[in-house]
Amino acid sequence: MGNNKLRKVTLCILFDKDRVLLAMKKRGFGVGKWNGAGGKLKDGETIEEAMLRETKEEINVLPVEYYEAAVIDFFFDGKEEFNQEMHAFLCKKWEGEPSESEEMLPKWFDINSIPFNEMWEDDRIWIPYVLEGRKIEANFKFDKSEKIKEINLKMKS
Repeated sequence: MGNNKLRKVTLCILFDKDRVLLAMKKRGFGVGKWNGAGGKLKDGETIEEAMLRETKEEINVLPVEYYEAAVIDFFFDGKEEFNQEMHAFLCKKWEGEPSESEEMLPKWFDINSIPFNEMWEDDRIWIPYVLEGRKIEANFKFDKSEKIKEINLKMKS
């Protein structure tokens, strides 16, 4: 896990006691799915810098207290351009109030009511672990219809 040939992307999930902030993707990759804020690194950016920028651009908050909870490699049959190494962060403190952007519409969900049926199929597997405070490394392989065909997940802590 952690493949140098893969495009690096970030994900940030705001977490507040018994609830998480997800956002509906309004355009582009993952449109119509709930997800955290995030995206691709720009030239010269670190993973952390990209996470901070993307979170500010997409849901109008600046993470203040956060940590990297997961590194996950994704592979897509027939859509190799979407293969990526995602660095997922959990954020417990931020500046600003989450609000809608051109790309995402944020909404708070009770931790027991996360809309996994409207998210990427892998989210129901790894997100519960990171919300429990576990750190993970994983890779997921998807078939042409974006269904999981292979999983490799290990706990780091």
